[in-house]
Amino acid sequence: MPDTIAELIAQMTLEEKAGLCSGADFWHTKAVGRLNVPSMMVSDGPHGLRTQQEGGGVNDSIQAVCFPAGCAAAASFDTELLRREGETIGEEARAVGLGVVLGPAINIKRSPLCGRNFEYYSEDPCLAGELSAAFVQGVQSRGVGTSPKHFAANNQEYRRMTSSSNMTERTLREIYLPAFEKTVKEARPWTVMSSYNRINGTYVGESRTLLTDILRGEWGFDGFVMSDWGAVSDRVAALAAGLDLEMPASGGVNDQKIVAAVRAGTLPEAVLDKAVARVLNIVLRWADLARAPRPALDLARDHETAIRLGAQCAVLLQNRGALPIQPGQKVAYIGGFAATPRYQGGGSSHVNPYRVDSALDAAAARGRTVNYVEGFPADRDQREEAEFLKAVEAAERADVAVIFAGLPDSFESEGYDRKHMRLPDSQNNLIARVAAVQKNTVVMLHTGSPVECPWADEVNAVLCMYLGGEGVGTSADALLYGDAEPSGRLPETWPLRLEDTPCYLDFPGDGHTAEYREGVYVGYRWYDARRMAVRWPFGHGLSYTGFVYKAAALSADTLTQDGTVTVTVTVRNTGARPGSEVVQLYIADETGTAGRPPKELRHFAKVWLEPGAETQVRFTLTARDLSYYDEKLGDWYAAPGAYTVLVGHSSRNIPTRLPLQFVTDRRRPFTVDENTPMGDLLQDERTAPVMQAVLQRFGGAMGDNGGGENAAITAEASRQMMDAMPLRAMTSFGGAQAAAALPGLLAALRAALPEKKDRE
Repeated sequence: MPDTIAELIAQMTLEEKAGLCSGADFWHTKAVGRLNVPSMMVSDGPHGLRTQQEGGGVNDSIQAVCFPAGCAAAASFDTELLRREGETIGEEARAVGLGVVLGPAINIKRSPLCGRNFEYYSEDPCLAGELSAAFVQGVQSRGVGTSPKHFAANNQEYRRMTSSSNMTERTLREIYLPAFEKTVKEARPWTVMSSYNRINGTYVGESRTLLTDILRGEWGFDGFVMSDWGAVSDRVAALAAGLDLEMPASGGVNDQKIVAAVRAGTLPEAVLDKAVARVLNIVLRWADLARAPRPALDLARDHETAIRLGAQCAVLLQNRGALPIQPGQKVAYIGGFAATPRYQGGGSSHVNPYRVDSALDAAAARGRTVNYVEGFPADRDQREEAEFLKAVEAAERADVAVIFAGLPDSFESEGYDRKHMRLPDSQNNLIARVAAVQKNTVVMLHTGSPVECPWADEVNAVLCMYLGGEGVGTSADALLYGDAEPSGRLPETWPLRLEDTPCYLDFPGDGHTAEYREGVYVGYRWYDARRMAVRWPFGHGLSYTGFVYKAAALSADTLTQDGTVTVTVTVRNTGARPGSEVVQLYIADETGTAGRPPKELRHFAKVWLEPGAETQVRFTLTARDLSYYDEKLGDWYAAPGAYTVLVGHSSRNIPTRLPLQFVTDRRRPFTVDENTPMGDLLQDERTAPVMQAVLQRFGGAMGDNGGGENAAITAEASRQMMDAMPLRAMTSFGGAQAAAALPGLLAALRAALPEKKDRE
């Protein structure tokens, strides 16, 4: 083989180079036998491998461990847990000879109805990005690549292959891109998968802005971009935009289009060579690492890991004392999920599990005595009155009734979105009836997305397992009886009803476009801005112990453009049991800048503490933490002035507030003309002195029409009218002298705004 990739490409035919830019089949890249370029296998695997059996069909996958799905893993708020999950999946991938794991899936949860939300991490880009970077680092530490997906703004399943996600650049930059940016910059994934959809009318796979300018130019991505399966519309345009590998195979059709374009001169061969070099760089890196002996596949060991991870992902949403269950209490288990748990979602991420633990099996293995009544099946919405009566009677005789509820597989899956946010009617009905006779009713939820909980105020406790992986039954058993401590937090807001959600009127669109009219107000940003009641807020989660914060402080009360400020807070476990607390840091912009949410998550940390123990948590703030994306600047920007650092237990439970001043010489572009409002000029310290001098000279004339009715105008009304008045109004209201002064005023104002400063 030639010594360098450039030399290797030089020996390839045009047809071989074009061929390397598409798959050999559904799961493999093409080989070039005469040049010893191997074929590399890829596989789905955001929470476990879906690797095709040798000689089997596309959906005939090997047995592998199914770990907690993205919805559950994100609830851990634990980067180390995601790293461990990644390491274990990476080891399994190495053991079976995989080159790239197709994950993690990090699209933002715009609506709770998205059918694929169970794979995705969060409604918040900070949380999604931190967890994604950790997962990628974990997998790739084992010599296997990853492919974060789906880049970008693929937030629904309805018409996902053609629909256009229409939004402002600010919305894209602040909400839908940061998780990918964090992952690329900190974890350096081998590949990135482009999404099916269009953004503002352009297919992502044909967007040079996204695939080349932003991904490679701004973020420094040095791997290859592959398409989602069947996502390529115009292969030549996609290659020119920066989409290197089309998956799966096109049967040679698109290879020939590339060859024809190069020969016709419409596609420079240098562009093709660059794509081939990116693919070869990863394939040969994998081949070199794959020469090392493969680790043994130990599914029994990995199953135990899945159990431990599942327990750490559960969220205790509510508890009025029923949990943990005490020794000697009579316990009734109700609901089909107790015997047949739902532990993963449907679609491309579906894993052929090694072993599935049910809560009933786990109870039996630990010698616990429970009375089980199915009540309702796990796979459908079915109500039988005789079975309901048995369940109610069992609950009435027990000390504690645990109802294992959730969404059947048919309710949420890749390929289609949910139509509503409800549990099956049979489940809601039985939960209400059991709660009416049993004060210690516990609802255990198995769901990939939020559901409406009309019975929440009637039951004692609610424990959400999300989709906790194949060990979910054993994980649930440990949590119910206090052998494990619930430590998860909600990675998404649980609203009271579907109609409250930010994009209720626009999701999923008309089949051609999805208008993202809510802009940056996604998830808690929306609910907090509207001061809207929710069922459970973002970041919420209880424990079997308690925590307090004290001694919160900033290392300085002022942050500069290129400086840092350290935030410290001491967390103490005030309860009688060990447990974990998730410390969440939000930033609130108090400068008066329009269009900013009340608060935004910027950092978080999970700490484990023994009873009575305390620890200090530290965060470092930079200007980026205070910033929003300014479309005029084409960059991140924070206005000078006051901010508040918020440290708390959730987006709605903030015990600590610290004031912070931001000082910067950087300014937004400011063009002054006759239509510039006077208020804008008075708010900018560069132009304010010029305007104040003018108002001292002409303000009386401009604010007084000489009519007696002006006496009814308050000072505040006058201020607001002056704020909205454009400079040209001097001609109408300031008299001849004011009109004559206007050209000189414009010149003075423009002189106060040197072009250099505007672009710093």
